[in-house]
Amino acid sequence: MGSESSVKLPPGFYFSPTDEELVLHFLYSKASLPNHPNIIPQLHLSQHHPCQLYGKALSSGNQHYFFTEEKENRSTEHGYWKEIGVTKPINKWGIKKYFVFNLGEGSETSWVMEEYHVSEFGSHDESWSKWVLCKVYEKKMSQQGASCCYSDDDNESEVSWLDQVFMSLDDHDFDQTSLHN
Repeated sequence: MGSESSVKLPPGFYFSPTDEELVLHFLYSKASLPNHPNIIPQLHLSQHHPCQLYGKALSSGNQHYFFTEEKENRSTEHGYWKEIGVTKPINKWGIKKYFVFNLGEGSETSWVMEEYHVSEFGSHDESWSKWVLCKVYEKKMSQQGASCCYSDDDNESEVSWLDQVFMSLDDHDFDQTSLHN
């Protein structure tokens, strides 16, 4: 079905596509031509904790890119991906949904997943493809202390990391006043 081998970029190269490029050049190609060669690997989301994506997904900096099936189980041995209820249209071609990784007991981590879907004929709520493209990264906390993959420590701060995700969205992402400081 799919390979779980990663692609390593040569030194000096950085994979930094826009949302539109991810949907149109990578996800649309995967959805319409499944055998089309692609530098982004296919992974089973349920088999990998976010820390385990290094070396398996296409990694560029702290961002990890991979395809998974839309109906793939979002639970792993150590936790689960929880949708946070934010959906952003990507032109008329797709949508992006945001998820946060929660440990088994329900505590949020600093891992974020942006899940890209191809939409049908400009509809932003239906996907016609069985594939989604995922971008996973660890949101850096403004407070001292590194985040550990399996840490149970609660890092309290004035602004939660989830609020930081909302504040990091560009003004044009929503039709409302900027949330930036």
